[in-house]
Amino acid sequence: MRKIDSLLSEYGESHQNPTNKLIHWICVPLIFFSLMGLIASIPAGMLRSVLGEGSMYANWAAVLLAMALIYYVSLSIPLTVGMLLFALLCLFLINRLVLLNIAPLWVVSLAIFVAAWIGQFYGHKVEGKKPSFFKDVQFLMIGPAWLMHFIYKKLGIPY
Repeated sequence: MRKIDSLLSEYGESHQNPTNKLIHWICVPLIFFSLMGLIASIPAGMLRSVLGEGSMYANWAAVLLAMALIYYVSLSIPLTVGMLLFALLCLFLINRLVLLNIAPLWVVSLAIFVAAWIGQFYGHKVEGKKPSFFKDVQFLMIGPAWLMHFIYKKLGIPY
């Protein structure tokens, strides 16, 4: 069995309850988005001096994304493509959020992050099982890929 199949299967063991699954479909993408927003909020003066002041995507979230994609490539190239597309959408939405100037990006991101984690823990309470990342921290990266693999299955795309 491939490593990705093993990880997805193990992750799925603690995500059987339909309510918990639904919560994960909402909260995992929100956590991913908010985490990118929080990291993008870290001042990136050094990055911008290298990449150019006009680059909206010269932020620490883009750097962390590159490292995450290396991990995903080690598991599945097709899933990496899906994760890249989702992450680029998140970066785009983060930049739109900054342009709207509703509140500082870190404040909006922190609020989403906290609310989504409350949802996640409620889902696991309903499930009656601890979150997988309590066993192995790499499951924090597997959660988004687990959702992506369902999209791939629905579209008939091998992962």
